[in-house]
Amino acid sequence: MSNASDYAPPKVWQWNKANGGRFANINRPIAGATHDKELPVGKHPIQLYSLGTPNGQKVTIMLEELLAEGHKGAEYDAWLIKIGEGEQFGSGFVAANPNSKIPALVDRSGPKPIRVFESGAILVWLAEKFGSPLLPKQGEERAECLSWLFWQMGSAPYLGGGFGHFFAYAPSKIEYAIDRFAMETKRQLDVLDRRLGEVKYLAGDNYTIADIAVWPWYGGLAKGLLYGAGEFLAVTEYKNVQRWADAIGARPAVKRGRIVNRLQGDPAAQLRERHDASDFDLRTEDKLAPKN
Repeated sequence: MSNASDYAPPKVWQWNKANGGRFANINRPIAGATHDKELPVGKHPIQLYSLGTPNGQKVTIMLEELLAEGHKGAEYDAWLIKIGEGEQFGSGFVAANPNSKIPALVDRSGPKPIRVFESGAILVWLAEKFGSPLLPKQGEERAECLSWLFWQMGSAPYLGGGFGHFFAYAPSKIEYAIDRFAMETKRQLDVLDRRLGEVKYLAGDNYTIADIAVWPWYGGLAKGLLYGAGEFLAVTEYKNVQRWADAIGARPAVKRGRIVNRLQGDPAAQLRERHDASDFDLRTEDKLAPKN
């Protein structure tokens, strides 16, 4: 292994704004708002402020699944938050999520708006609010569902901020970092593959919020949709993950939810904002991805 550098950490770290990397301008060592900007509010009870990253896809897929179950109260407005332009640091967004990360949801169905942030918390909130079978009510299946949900919350940072960052976005390739996080990502894929060799879905026989949480990250990775790393990680060897990823990706609600607030990939598969179910069919120029 080659030496990456002769870097020696200083006694006290200081923020260097010019530290490079694709996402350098959205990261900072302090919290709070940088500017005043209120969030827009649409006509539906559920207001979502997000971006079509894997974490954002979890919530839009969940909302589309709830609508498919017949829960009319799950109608929602999905507002685009352009994190590359710092919109997550506006005062309104920080009030909805003090962590300044997408997604953030505000439930306005009651007398007082309720904020919910962190994608896993939003999935649980929505499932319980509507009494959906996507979160089993009791017993072993509920325990498995919550265990795999929290597995995703703890594991995905190694895939995204770890492997994805150093493989695809860092200003220079660091062999040690890529090897370290590639090893962990492949271990996680093996964990999933072994589990899915035993059961149809992560919690057992039924599709749940655990699958909704895990699929945008690991299903996307398995199908070559993340970081251009499919060949590098030999993802086709995980046959059970491939079977599961295909089954979930074929669901109509998943097909709809994964394109909401999306700004990457095929422009025909991007819906910048969603304010009505008809937006999927009647996509006007302001809702479609911009033409280059």
